[in-house]
Amino acid sequence: MNPPRPHVAAALGALFSLLLPFAAPAATPAAAPAAHPPGAAIASAHALATDAGLDILREGGNAFDAAVAVSSVLSVVEPISSGLGGGGFFLLHDARTGKDTFLDAREMSPEAATPERYLDKDGNLDPDKSENGPWSAGLPGLPAALVELASKHGRLPLARSLAPAIRIAREGFPVYARLERGYASRREVMERYPGTRAVFLADGDPPKVGETLRQPELARTLELLAEKGFDGFYRGETARKLVASVNAEGGKWTAAELAAYHVREREPIRFRYRDWDITTAPPTSSGGVALAEILNIVSGWNLQELDAAHRTHLLVEAMRRAYRDRTIYLGDPDFTRVPVARLTSADYAAGLRATIHPDKATPSELLSGKPAPLEDDETTHFSIIDADGNIVSATQTVNLLYGSGLVAEGTGVLLNDEMDDFALKPGTPNAFGVMGFEANAPKPGKRMLSSMTPTIMASPSKVAVLGAPGGSRIITEVLLGILGYDAGLSAQEVAALPRIHHQWMPDVISAEKGALDADTVKALEAMGHTVNAAEGTWGNLQTVAWDRAAGTLEGGTDPRNPVGKAATLEATER
Repeated sequence: MNPPRPHVAAALGALFSLLLPFAAPAATPAAAPAAHPPGAAIASAHALATDAGLDILREGGNAFDAAVAVSSVLSVVEPISSGLGGGGFFLLHDARTGKDTFLDAREMSPEAATPERYLDKDGNLDPDKSENGPWSAGLPGLPAALVELASKHGRLPLARSLAPAIRIAREGFPVYARLERGYASRREVMERYPGTRAVFLADGDPPKVGETLRQPELARTLELLAEKGFDGFYRGETARKLVASVNAEGGKWTAAELAAYHVREREPIRFRYRDWDITTAPPTSSGGVALAEILNIVSGWNLQELDAAHRTHLLVEAMRRAYRDRTIYLGDPDFTRVPVARLTSADYAAGLRATIHPDKATPSELLSGKPAPLEDDETTHFSIIDADGNIVSATQTVNLLYGSGLVAEGTGVLLNDEMDDFALKPGTPNAFGVMGFEANAPKPGKRMLSSMTPTIMASPSKVAVLGAPGGSRIITEVLLGILGYDAGLSAQEVAALPRIHHQWMPDVISAEKGALDADTVKALEAMGHTVNAAEGTWGNLQTVAWDRAAGTLEGGTDPRNPVGKAATLEATER
């Protein structure tokens, strides 16, 4: 991983204005852009996952085979963030056909998971039920996505691409600081369940940095998936153990609904911002719609002519309006009418833009929270470009740290707690402080709304792939990454950018320490904003970029995560 260039490194410790200078992109060289990348690039949140993907490429696999390897290894080495018991979104670009495909492997609601199950005796949302244990878990989607990637898009057998994950699960990997800290924060929940204790207390005490964490039962589950594909997880031995464990802990899953899980192929969101064609996540993600809405709104101003405070103000006001619409309108399109065309249109953005005062904050309470008549360090991301120009931008999760805390006995599979992403009680914030209404209420087989935003952006001279974890802050992380690339930053500089965020409710600008200087904060407060300018760091952005004009590849991995790795592979190495 290369450090930021000195002048950008200085900027990262200064103003948000230096973070995103909005300089005009450099002129495209006269030479014709290359038709194919000079090799491959992978960026992921763990070096073992990046290395596994590179090995699959060396063996003749394509980006989609590499994605199976990276995803499955992350499922082994990042149980704090993702795993076979969770779900994800995979945005694919097939270089041969030019087709973009979005695989929705989001978890699904079990039939028994009615909103009433999540309320306490007084009718209030019970976070212990929505965030911990068997009722917090949706039916997993990630294993089905791995099968589909290999069978419909890859070159290699599924078993070959899963081999690194199987080996690492069996032999183990070194515990790193984030795993230890995360376990300590979730210890009370984790140790309620015998299946979890069997994995994380196998040596008698919680995981510690430098120890080797082995997961032989997870290796067996991965072997069954490799051998039998979909049926190796959703039917047979693994499925029986999953259902039995959830039900033994007081939940209610059935074999039939687990076997009925399916990946949904959806049409990506596409829009244009300045010189960039942006392809991103559709519902059940809220990310693509929100990105389009925010960038359409701010495209009405020449941001580079404004001072730091006014640029930040306008971005925040656009975020505020997009997150309000996220709360009201977005949900699973198989169950509710989502007005995507309206929300992503230039005309709609123009109307919202007209409601923004150039010098005053709009209190979020003045933006109605009622539906109108309209048509976390948790989570992980990886980005891949191969030598043929195939692309994968993938974000996967188990939701909160270590998901539900429940490892299904005999499987090694740590289950998600994605049910908390539904609007279990309308108008009541979830663990990320976001609310929802009927559009995102749970129903049998429905997929909960997500903020995961895997994205591909392309200009005449450059292609960039990016995404991040961070709960409701994922969208704004990706937004700032897009603006960073537009400002001419490198992949590593984009990954290192300081971050700001606003999500309508609560009505506060969140900023990493150093992202906004004192004068900018003072000016924003004078406009009526509430600013928390000293938050800790968040997110873990992973990005790769192909400069078609220069014929170069680069990767960027978030410096907030010391175990991540971005690497390139020359075409001659394949």
